[in-house]
Amino acid sequence: MQPSEDIAKILVVDDEEVIREILADFLTMEGFYVRTAEDGSGALVELSRERFDLVLTDLKMPNMGGLELLNAIRKHTPHVVTIIMTGFGTVETAIEAMKQGAYDYVLKPFKVEEVVHTIRRGLEKQRLEADNFRLKDALSLYKVSEAIAASLSLEQVVVTLSRAAIDEVDSDLVTVLLSDGGGSFYRRSSEVSPGFRLRREPDVLSVENLREHFEHTPALLEHGERSWRYFATIDDEQPPQSLAVARLAARGETIGFLCALSYTPGKRFDEGQRKLLHTTADRASAAIENARLYEDLQATFKQTIRGLASAIDKMDRYTAGHSARVAAYAQILAIKLGLGDEDIEIVRQSALMHDIGKIGCVMNLNKPGRLSQADYEIFKQHPVHGRDILQPIEFLHPLIPGVHLHHERWDGLGYPLGLKGNEVPLIARIIAVADTYDAMTSNRAYRRALAHDIAMSEIGRCRGSQFDPDVAQGFLESIEEFRAEGHSLEEFPDVRETRSGIMAPRS
Repeated sequence: MQPSEDIAKILVVDDEEVIREILADFLTMEGFYVRTAEDGSGALVELSRERFDLVLTDLKMPNMGGLELLNAIRKHTPHVVTIIMTGFGTVETAIEAMKQGAYDYVLKPFKVEEVVHTIRRGLEKQRLEADNFRLKDALSLYKVSEAIAASLSLEQVVVTLSRAAIDEVDSDLVTVLLSDGGGSFYRRSSEVSPGFRLRREPDVLSVENLREHFEHTPALLEHGERSWRYFATIDDEQPPQSLAVARLAARGETIGFLCALSYTPGKRFDEGQRKLLHTTADRASAAIENARLYEDLQATFKQTIRGLASAIDKMDRYTAGHSARVAAYAQILAIKLGLGDEDIEIVRQSALMHDIGKIGCVMNLNKPGRLSQADYEIFKQHPVHGRDILQPIEFLHPLIPGVHLHHERWDGLGYPLGLKGNEVPLIARIIAVADTYDAMTSNRAYRRALAHDIAMSEIGRCRGSQFDPDVAQGFLESIEEFRAEGHSLEEFPDVRETRSGIMAPRS
């Protein structure tokens, strides 16, 4: 029968049976839970079977003495308080043991009351250290919670959660299983502790068994072979020693599992670590759900932009795929200019939408020949229409500068505002070059597409007049590098999905 969590558990280790029995009887009467072992080897077996708070061990014993046992305890179960029993003649050795991590020593022959007093002092020291540890845990959890809550990236949330679980629970491996939304679960990530070497792929956990378990109880903490039933596969050469699992839940539904594993012999999770894992999972569940909802929203947003870009291009049979190609060129250029990931994505999305204002231009874009002056004046309003279309939609506001100002020029002779130089936002300067290049290398009603070399020469000629010289130079270099490396615009999903138009720069 296992004692309650409130009862301190003591392991008495001595090769003299009489001493073991006297101490066991007296300590039991004092309200402690007591087990015994006749030497260090037997003590390690007991320590592998259950968690103890304190070990009271003789110094000199056959097979494995007290110092060897102390070193093994420090390595595998450092939370355990160790007290050395020794004769007067080995006091110096006992003092050396204290330098190596023992809490105290008692001299034989001893009064049992003195032993009890020393044990209570050792347990009180352990309690104070545990309280301090819990305070540090609380602070650490707060920081983890802040880091998780601050991110809307599912990948970042999962990585932060996994690393926090490794640190807080002292696990060798942490695996996060997430629901796919259709009733199945998949392994989203596996993080290994920096100080642990896993010899092969992580063991596969049985989602079915985990789900069945959590239908009946909110907690899972198992050790040794009892934990193996929660695995679909196990490597016999390096089997799990301890398993703690916390359920990830949102709106009452299971969205995943946070699983901490120990493979190190003798290193077992305790109830405190399991509770800590549960708390970490509880804090992360809402963040995971928010991140997934945000990913869904982002996917819908991107599909909407693609759909609008496709609708724009279909207004003019000569510009099919134009928006997707401009977005690809703009993305290549933004990377060349050293923009961050978020800004690169804004450039790409803005380029996809740069011609949305054509929806507001009541004119025939498919009639042969060049536009009349009247039609051209109508056409010149499409950047303004584009701005007005996007303005009521708050989450599209970052795209407006590129949509509204991509026809501005470096020399101030562009439209609709006549901005000059750096007055024109960088995003608009990038799209201006990409838009012009694709226009030149695409067929129009009034002319055939220009060759790549001619278009590039024209962009080079217009550096410092039509185009920002640095942006234009970056475009020339990035496109040539792109082509030299054998890339094609078909690598870009938006271009690939058009299935029409020019799929790569013309030779």
